[in-house]
Amino acid sequence: MISVSPAALLFRLRALIVLIALVAAFAAMSPAFLTGGNLTILVKHVAINAILAVGMTFVILAGGIDLSVGSVAGLAAIIAGGLIHSGLVLRSFGVVVYFHTWLVIVAAILGGVLVGAINGLLVSQLRVAPFIATLGSLYVARGTALLISNGATFPNLDGKPELGNTGFPALGAGALLGIPAPIWLMLLFAAAGMFLAERTPFGRRVYAVGGNQRAAELSGVRVKRIQCATYIISGGCAATVGLIIAAQLDAAHPATGETFELNAIAAVVLGGTSLMGGRGGVGGTIIGAFVIGVLADGLILMGVSEFWQIVIKGLVIVLAVVLDQMQQRYSRRAGAAWRS
Repeated sequence: MISVSPAALLFRLRALIVLIALVAAFAAMSPAFLTGGNLTILVKHVAINAILAVGMTFVILAGGIDLSVGSVAGLAAIIAGGLIHSGLVLRSFGVVVYFHTWLVIVAAILGGVLVGAINGLLVSQLRVAPFIATLGSLYVARGTALLISNGATFPNLDGKPELGNTGFPALGAGALLGIPAPIWLMLLFAAAGMFLAERTPFGRRVYAVGGNQRAAELSGVRVKRIQCATYIISGGCAATVGLIIAAQLDAAHPATGETFELNAIAAVVLGGTSLMGGRGGVGGTIIGAFVIGVLADGLILMGVSEFWQIVIKGLVIVLAVVLDQMQQRYSRRAGAAWRS
């Protein structure tokens, strides 16, 4: 039986402890915080960042980083918005093709998966640093979204019955059993992410690659395939987020998802996943996303200036990284003491 010291337990549960403390503090300071309406809105906002962060978790666990997720979300929104609003124009044949709503959703997600695959190939095959590869993809994806829409918004995505493309807004504004669709999607992605990371050979290989890439390669792990797969997962999650936002707004704008990558990385770090890779998990990421969501919602209810909200969020992220470094140093010292 492995014993865990109180200090180690506190380090591991730090995100959950912070979340409980924030909920208790804001509930005490604002009676409106724990009302049903506010909690529903809060969790819907958390769902967007949580889904994005699930994909980011796999990338970071494998020792990478993905700065393109916000732009991928915007590109997916524009792909869906363009196909619903204007259809696919085939100039050579002089016709416009409109797709069923499900095909529109699949096409948008495939667009995100394609960007993820390109990121993966750049990192794994061409050995481009993840920061540079995904920074370039950030601009390419955003620029492509602007080119497709000519910088404009695709409004009114309700579709037309005769074209078979109605029902898209339900993805963001619909509900099942009284629970909004984005929350169901968050639960689905969280469950799938935790199962994939913790219960499958693929998940174990992701941890192995992030922990020690050379050792993983020598043990037979196909490192390049694993790296590429993590970016594909991230691209798919980002595209889903873009679709949810476009459905909620009933419109698609090329600026959708700007700076979302920062919130996703923050959720992953706050949840205890090491930026060096090999340690952490999707469960912690979901808690990290809730920490960010509760903090933002509580500060708004307290009437705190938006500028101060940005400062506080930055300080929380820095504190999370500091605690992560402290945990690593503590673990190394504890391991050395145990061996001696």
